[in-house]
Order: sequence, then structure tokens, then C-alpha cells
Amino acid sequence: MSRHSKELRQQRKQLGTIPSGQYQITAQAMHFSGPLPPPEILAKYNDAIPGGAERIMAMAENQSRHRQQLESNVLSANIFAQRLGSILGFVVCLAAIGSGTFLIYSGKSAAGLVPIIGALGGLVTVFIAGKSQQKKQLEQKNTALAETAQTP
Repeated sequence: MSRHSKELRQQRKQLGTIPSGQYQITAQAMHFSGPLPPPEILAKYNDAIPGGAERIMAMAENQSRHRQQLESNVLSANIFAQRLGSILGFVVCLAAIGSGTFLIYSGKSAAGLVPIIGALGGLVTVFIAGKSQQKKQLEQKNTALAETAQTP
């Protein structure tokens, strides 16, 4: 006979002792956030399933390890993309300045100045836009952090 069956019988006996017309209803709600339940609930898992608490802890550790690995992969990919973008931008700029210099050397000074000014203008635009975007992201993170700190 299972423990659950015994508890049900005891509850039925208790309900039988309540006089008709008088009832008592009790409700309990619990809320927790995070990967692990509170220790008292974790202990109840151990009672219900032998080794249940250990399995839940292992699951939380595996999930944490997996999330950290994904974050590391994303960070590495972002760093690679930024480096590649910088290198390719430098190559394009160098090619534009080189072609402009060649045109000036060939006697076409107006046509040679266009790629040089265009390349330098593009670099300045990308730099200013990047700084502006970084500033916006920093402000958003600071705002989110301040809101989180104010939440009870």
C-alpha cells in the first residue's frame, strides 16, 4: 500500500468528522524563481522520488553549463565578426585611397579625390554611428539595471 493511499484515507476520515454544514477550506500558493526550488520543496522531491533532489541539482548544473557555453560561443562569434569587419573595412578603405592616389598620379586630380574623400567620409560615418549605438546600448542597460534594483 502506497503512502499516498494512506494519506487519502486519513483525509477522508477527517472529512467524515466535520459536521454537515461546516467546512474549512485551506489553500496555499508558493512562488519561486530561478533554476532551483527552495530547500523545503527540494526535500519533498527527495521524499517522492529517491534521489530526486540530486537529479534536480544535476539538471540545474547541466543547464547552467549549457547556457554559459552558448554565451561563450556568441561572445566569440561577435568578437570574430567585429575583427573581420574592421579588417575588411580597412582593406576597402586602403583600396579606395590607393585607387584615388593612382588617379591623382595619372593626372586626374578631381577623379582621384572622390574615392579618397569618400573612403575617409565613410570611415568617419561608421565611427560616429558606432559610438552613437554604443552609447544608446549603455543607456538601455543602465536603465534596465536601475529598474531591476528598484523592484522589491
